[in-house]
Amino acid sequence: MPWLPPPAAGATVSGMELHGMQVIGGQAVAASASTFQAVNPATGQKLGPVFQEATAGDVDQACRAAEGAFDAVRGKSAAERAKLLRAIADEIVGLGDALIVRAMEETGLPRGRIEGERGRTCGQLKLFADVVEEGSWVDARIDRAMPDRQPMPRPDCRRMLIAIGPVAVFGASNFPLAFSVGGGDSASALAAGCPVVCKGHPAHPGTSEMVARAAQRAVEACGFPAGTFSLIQGAGVEVGVELVRHPAIKAVGFTGSLRGGRALFDEAARRPEPIPVYAEMGSTNPVFVLPGALKERGEKIAEGLAGSVTMGVGQFCTKPGLVFVPEGSQAFIDNAARLLEGAAAGVMLHEGIRSNFEKGAARLGAVVGVETAVKGGRPDGGAGCGQRARMYVTSAENLAQRPEIAEEVFGPATVAVTTKSRDEVLAAARGLHGHLTATIHGTAEDLIEWAELVEILQTKVGRIIFNGWPTGVEVNHAMVHGGPYPATTDSRSTSVGSGAILRWARPVCWQGFPDAALPEELKDGNPRGIWRRVEGKMGRE
Repeated sequence: MPWLPPPAAGATVSGMELHGMQVIGGQAVAASASTFQAVNPATGQKLGPVFQEATAGDVDQACRAAEGAFDAVRGKSAAERAKLLRAIADEIVGLGDALIVRAMEETGLPRGRIEGERGRTCGQLKLFADVVEEGSWVDARIDRAMPDRQPMPRPDCRRMLIAIGPVAVFGASNFPLAFSVGGGDSASALAAGCPVVCKGHPAHPGTSEMVARAAQRAVEACGFPAGTFSLIQGAGVEVGVELVRHPAIKAVGFTGSLRGGRALFDEAARRPEPIPVYAEMGSTNPVFVLPGALKERGEKIAEGLAGSVTMGVGQFCTKPGLVFVPEGSQAFIDNAARLLEGAAAGVMLHEGIRSNFEKGAARLGAVVGVETAVKGGRPDGGAGCGQRARMYVTSAENLAQRPEIAEEVFGPATVAVTTKSRDEVLAAARGLHGHLTATIHGTAEDLIEWAELVEILQTKVGRIIFNGWPTGVEVNHAMVHGGPYPATTDSRSTSVGSGAILRWARPVCWQGFPDAALPEELKDGNPRGIWRRVEGKMGRE
């Protein structure tokens, strides 16, 4: 269907007009009297156009369109779904510099970061295209009939994963491309055969609209139903709640705060038909600096810590917020504090994040037994959302008595925790709640001596890093970006890497079916040539 004319308050970005409307089933929809605008966090200036707040009717329209498209989308061949994913990537690249400029204006992020994120976004889409074509993700399993088995014959049973249904995706504030409208959640859901209704983040609505329109062009060009992909926008929580409550939605993907993720999880659980919510809700990502590594390369580790804490102004869910070091590591702490104090102020993504960072930093500074290590950790005093790094110091004993010290402060802040003994380190590790990552800096000898620490951390996180830093999440087949609660609502899943597709699928068993009536993935001849488990053995027979 054709696009509606843009509203009078529209805006043009490098020749591309933004409508400020919802993108539902191939149409631009405007029906709301409530509006909001993006704000440039570096200057505080409002950006055009004025965006329409989605109504309950808009949400229903988008969800019903996705529901109506589901059978056709899941019925598309693997080759067709792969083509769609690659076409979306091409359309995003085709937006050119207009997308980069708009994302920079809405987030305050530098050009290099946005260009890199665009590359990652398109790379994710192409990765899932490859996964769909290769086909083994469906986990096909075949146990053939044994009619002569005694005392009872065995029926023919074959199972595989199928698409779960329309998926709601919530765009993240800190990744306007890679974890937003065309990001990993949308890519993996479409790969599984699930239509997507995306709730754009209100901090970057123009970027969201541009990517949604690119996705819609790909949907149309590839012959998919218009309800395959929709975007709804809104600055309030009501739009997201309506989306999660809608009976057509069968699963939810969310990246954001503990408060926001838990609220959506609770809403989904209260539905007459509860649905899974895969929420990634933050982490303090503890780092353990072991004695051998501290002695060998303490200065280098301090440099890496400062770089990881300030990367992206600390606005990564994998930023190291706790650093355990042996008592007597004052030189290391002083060095890290000096580097953080000398780091340039950075612009935070929006006023809400800046305000929450200030509150979190003030909370840490007010806790008894926590010392401020970075004396220059103050706002930059300029316009917009500028902030400088903070570092605090406490003891493991104080942390055990005041667990609130370990709560995430989203932004460029970290807490050095001094430990008196091996037992105190292990006790601190056991006392951790769920996190996305844990990092160990050590020597080969340290790793052997501290094997118990590694064992403990396996129960606390989704990814353990040795002699590296958690910021910078590689998109590949082995990556796990998840972890026990409260890092996520489901520690069995990942939101990054090819394993993310498994969130949007469920198993179905076909019992006693003739070969001609089976999906291709389960037919005797294995026409797709995928890896399958037949009679318990993996192969491509």
